[in-house]
Amino acid sequence: MIFLVERNPTAFLKQEYDSLVAQSLNWRIRVLQGASQPHAVVDGKPVLMLCSNNYLNLSNHPKLKQAAIEAIETHGAGSGSVRAIAGTMDLHSQLEEKIASFKGVEASLYYQTGFAANAGLIPALAGEGDLIVSDELNHGSIIDGVRLTKAERAVFKHRDVADLERVLREADARPAPPRRILIITDGVFSMDGDIAPLDAIQKLADEHGAMVFVDDAHGDGVLGECGRGIVSHFHLEGKVHVEMGTFSKAFGVVGGSIAGSRDLVNFALNKSRTWLLSGSAPPATVAACIAALEVLETEPQHVQKLWENTKYFKQQLQQMGFDTGVSETPITPVMVGESAKAKRLSERLFEEGVFALPIIFPMVAKDKARIRTMMNSGLSKEDLDFALAAFEKIGKELKII
Repeated sequence: MIFLVERNPTAFLKQEYDSLVAQSLNWRIRVLQGASQPHAVVDGKPVLMLCSNNYLNLSNHPKLKQAAIEAIETHGAGSGSVRAIAGTMDLHSQLEEKIASFKGVEASLYYQTGFAANAGLIPALAGEGDLIVSDELNHGSIIDGVRLTKAERAVFKHRDVADLERVLREADARPAPPRRILIITDGVFSMDGDIAPLDAIQKLADEHGAMVFVDDAHGDGVLGECGRGIVSHFHLEGKVHVEMGTFSKAFGVVGGSIAGSRDLVNFALNKSRTWLLSGSAPPATVAACIAALEVLETEPQHVQKLWENTKYFKQQLQQMGFDTGVSETPITPVMVGESAKAKRLSERLFEEGVFALPIIFPMVAKDKARIRTMMNSGLSKEDLDFALAAFEKIGKELKII
């Protein structure tokens, strides 16, 4: 006799969502009415934007908008296929040549998103018999990419080069050492704004014959000469095997990329399934990405202003008594501690006309909740002073300072 199991196939959807709501862990989606810019309208309220990744305000740059409009006129609204079949347009090739030139490497490959680059390339680079060594605070897209592999995984303490060296030495001391070793790190860590010690990581990798993969999503357009990223910042050109980047942050558009040797790109476009099996980016997006790189090369004032704003905002917050953690970049956390207090600070800031979101457990440890502010080169000193006044007023109100 066959016994049928009675089950509700979808009950868990509501149950798990209700659990998140009960713990105040659910996302509340706010809606922008108009462009992402320093002065924006969110849920119908005019606010100062302090939580966008649009560091250089390029999503509103006239050259990017004009390039997108012209590409629609000449190439249409969509590409019509995946890149490997009939979806590679001359614009895609021009963008990849531009990325390679900007990064000072042989070749590059443009993906639909940065997440797609990590999820598609990492599983192709390491498999059974290999070892992936990852910083413990790496981005979720790296973690998911690693989970898709059959490789052995090891984690080293955050930015701890001595711990990384221990992992590498133990691996090489085995009777059967790994066939390949892949070291993966974020360039700039998105929660705390600190920078990976890429120079020391590269040196260790060289000693152990390991490949280095850096996710520079928050370093592109921010660090290095003319915003060329963390490899430029540490003067490691030609020594880092895989530079993964994104156009959705400082470059103001959307899309991911990898940059490195011609061998890397030839390998990736044949092995990376997220690239092979996804529709290619539309012409307007690709043209805007090309324009973004051209702006970076010819208008250095955007990166300069970003860092001026970052220095001023950080210093003023610290002088008020706020803890900005270990940040070295335009990602400036305002440490609060308790999740409920961080959410309340965010709500009050919004009421005062400042849009800055809380980062709470489980995205960070329970006692490490914070407001994560993101600087923008389009903010004036008057804008920053307005935001700082709101932080000071509400910080005192909530007894944070």
